Amino acid sequence: MKLFYSRGACSLAPHIVLAELNMVYEVEAVDLNKKSCVSGDFLKINAKGSIPVLRMENGEFLTEGQVISQYLADQKPESNIYPKFGTTERYRCQEWMNFVATEIHKGFSPLFGAERLFTTDAGKTECKTAYKGVLTQKLNYLSETMGENDFLMGKTFTIADAYLFTCLSWSKHVGLDLNQWKNITTYMERVGTRPAVIRAMKEEGML
Repeated sequence: MKLFYSRGACSLAPHIVLAELNMVYEVEAVDLNKKSCVSGDFLKINAKGSIPVLRMENGEFLTEGQVISQYLADQKPESNIYPKFGTTERYRCQEWMNFVATEIHKGFSPLFGAERLFTTDAGKTECKTAYKGVLTQKLNYLSETMGENDFLMGKTFTIADAYLFTCLSWSKHVGLDLNQWKNITTYMERVGTRPAVIRAMKEEGML
């Protein structure tokens, strides 16, 4: 299998999952501005022009990070990185995945996009302040709900943690201080020391 990624972007989540599962895989960087990669025109690989993309063993391409992570985990159900089909825990994990996607991931998007959306410094600042406020509310909920748990699902690391860690790692790029949430800061340190996370980050040139 091959994962098409962009350094430190949301594609880091399935990259971590690949490493956690100790799968045999390749990675290929994508220039999202030029929509190109070593394989050629990236739009021929994914017409949506976004990452991640997984080239599966059958040669087909699978897109959307949440789906890719679930697909990978289902290849090794014994790993317990994704709860078993039919269990309440599986739906709880999907619940967290959806929360991260719609509330955390998308909450960061305006903070990165303000430079393109506004031409004045005042406009950029107003946009960033407003969306940091919204994101802070979501992180308050996350902190309260997670409590003293090691991971989102309690004691077990899952694909939802790979996704959340990836998104929260962007905080340093947008001036959002996670230290105001002690348990989230501890969580990031805990996940960040996992061998699979270190491996994925090294393979993307982040460490």
